[in-house]
Amino acid sequence: MVVRKDIDSLAALRGKTIGVQSIGGGFWLQTMMLLDAVGVDPDKIGMKMSVIGEEATIVQALVGGNVDAAVVTLPSAAVAKRGGARTLVTTTDLRIALQTVGLCGRNERIANSPDLMTRLAKGMVDAIVYILDTRNRKEVAAVLKKHLRLNADEDAETSYNSLRTIVSLDIAPDLEAFRNVQRIAARVNPKISQVDVNDAINLSVVKSLENSGYLAEARKTVAMQAAR
Repeated sequence: MVVRKDIDSLAALRGKTIGVQSIGGGFWLQTMMLLDAVGVDPDKIGMKMSVIGEEATIVQALVGGNVDAAVVTLPSAAVAKRGGARTLVTTTDLRIALQTVGLCGRNERIANSPDLMTRLAKGMVDAIVYILDTRNRKEVAAVLKKHLRLNADEDAETSYNSLRTIVSLDIAPDLEAFRNVQRIAARVNPKISQVDVNDAINLSVVKSLENSGYLAEARKTVAMQAAR
C-alpha cells in the first residue's frame, strides 16, 4: 500500500480516499484483503473508494494528489515513491490467503473438454517454468515492462523479481484462499456467500498432470535450474 507522504500510520487513513480499478473486481479485492489483514474496515473509518482505472492511472492519481492511497504492485509502488509517495504496508510482511489468478470455466465445459483444459494447464505450467529460469530474465522483464506500462528498466527488473517470488508450481486451487475471497467478495454481492466453495473447485486437471508425471517433470526442471 502506497500513500501520500503526509500519511504515516493506518489511523491516518480515516476519511481518506483509496484508488481502485472497479468495485468488486480483482484490484478492489486485493485492496480489501490487505485492509482486512491489517485490521482496517474502510466503512468504519469513513474511507472512500474511488474508481480510477488501471494501475498506471491509479499511480498517476496518487502522485497527482487525486487519491490518498492505493494497493499496487512493487514496480508501480517504486514509480509512486519516486513521485513523492511512501509505502505504508508491504504484503510480503503479511500472511494473506489470496488466489486471484487461475483457469476458470463452467463445469460442463471442463467435463466435456478435458483435453483442452489439460493443454491450457500445461501451457500455464510451461510458462511458470520459463519465468523461473533466470536465463529468460531479459525476455520476461521486457514483457512485464510492456504490459505494465513501465518506463524504467529498473522497474521492469523489480517486477520480474517480484513475479519470481509469487509464481509456483503448486497450481492446485487453495481452499482457504477461495473461502477468504468469498468472505470479502460477499460484501458487494451477498449471493456469493451461498456458493459451496468445495463444489466450485475442480481438481481433475491438476490430478491428471500429477498422475501423468507432467508436474513432477516440471518441478525437476525448476530444481535443476536453481542448482545451476
